[in-house]
Amino acid sequence: MQHAFLTVDLGFGDAGKGSVVDYLVRRHDAHTVVRYNGGAQAGHRVVTPGPTPQEHVFAQFGSGTLAGAATHLTRFMLLDPLAMLAEEAHLAALGIGDAFDRTTIDAQALVLTPFQRAVNRLKELARGGQRHGSCGMGIGETVADRLAHGDRALLAGDLGNRDLLRAKLSFLRELNLAKARGLDARLAGFEAAQAEWQALADESWIEWLLEVYPAFAARAQIVPGQHLHAILRRPGAVVFEGAQGVLLDEWGGFHPHTTWSTTTLHNAACLLAEAGYRGAVTRVGITRGYMTRHGAGPLVTEDAALTGALPDPTNGFGAWQQGFRLGWLDLVLLRYARELVGPLDWLAVTCLDRLAELPGLHFCRRYRCEGDLLERLAPAPGRDLVYQAGLTSLLARCRPVLELAASPAALLDLLADQLQTPVGLVSHGPTADDKYMTATRLTM
Repeated sequence: MQHAFLTVDLGFGDAGKGSVVDYLVRRHDAHTVVRYNGGAQAGHRVVTPGPTPQEHVFAQFGSGTLAGAATHLTRFMLLDPLAMLAEEAHLAALGIGDAFDRTTIDAQALVLTPFQRAVNRLKELARGGQRHGSCGMGIGETVADRLAHGDRALLAGDLGNRDLLRAKLSFLRELNLAKARGLDARLAGFEAAQAEWQALADESWIEWLLEVYPAFAARAQIVPGQHLHAILRRPGAVVFEGAQGVLLDEWGGFHPHTTWSTTTLHNAACLLAEAGYRGAVTRVGITRGYMTRHGAGPLVTEDAALTGALPDPTNGFGAWQQGFRLGWLDLVLLRYARELVGPLDWLAVTCLDRLAELPGLHFCRRYRCEGDLLERLAPAPGRDLVYQAGLTSLLARCRPVLELAASPAALLDLLADQLQTPVGLVSHGPTADDKYMTATRLTM
């Protein structure tokens, strides 16, 4: 029997996707984790159960790696070979010596270079107090270069061809150097800008990359897109792992505080359709029992006292995203995310152990906005960034109407009712042993 579990974060990211994927791999003995969006900006923490736990924060390798699963990076991934080599070194230090042997990479996956990362960071610095909340990894610049220049962008399948690689790296360096020159006037006084300029101005970077990238290609298994079709024909379970969250989606999120990536289940569904997949499909929406946001952008239920009460050791202040912010469970935003994603089979609710630390358990199912009550945000009928920017402006004027839940169980019941989706998995800690299926879903 074939079974595909499609996982999606219903918030702004950091909902516990890595630990849920690890749990599903272990429970269903899944043979492969398929990454269907995002890139090295992912930070999916997995802690193994047992008396001597291991911990790894997954960025590009699938979060089922410590549980024995293989990884496939689809064409919708943005590949950062340098970051992936560093991640593999940490896995090797944990005793996982075959991470690359268990990983395949679609030849059409976009490759993110240091030149695009540098311009991404320079642009964010130049925005000053109007930051977008970028991770500083170069995701947006890489996608923009692909959209503007097509085949001149760097792909995973190019990494082993030195002549083609040199031509593409030279083009991308000059392209991004020109972008950076247009930012000069706004970067005065930023010490952090100097290191990013060095990556663009120093021509020796290309010669170094001409050694590192082909070496990466010799180690990695770069395969045609049809390879995924063979993976999906194998008996057993496959877990599709997304990055970031629905509320950061490039078209459905709150512009400009979004990612250049489709964070809904659209890509996963597309890949299954292309493969002619006929097995079982379970669509899983993931949320914490409260809201989080790393970096700038709307968070209507944000509460500084809650942020202080629940410090997150793996999500502190970041040089690029900056502060990690917490808010009470926001049913307005979660209902909006549910509309963007479409039908879900069940919800996974994480970090319930953190709620036990609080004297009261608040939630929000409506906002007060300029004297009116607002219960629903309507998704745009199509791709309309002006409309999405309007939602961002609207949220800035809204204030939460907070209510008090009688217990965590009552909060879960309310969440299921409001999202019209049963809660199937609850998590009271970071390991697979801290999770269990609810009574209505024990047969899954």
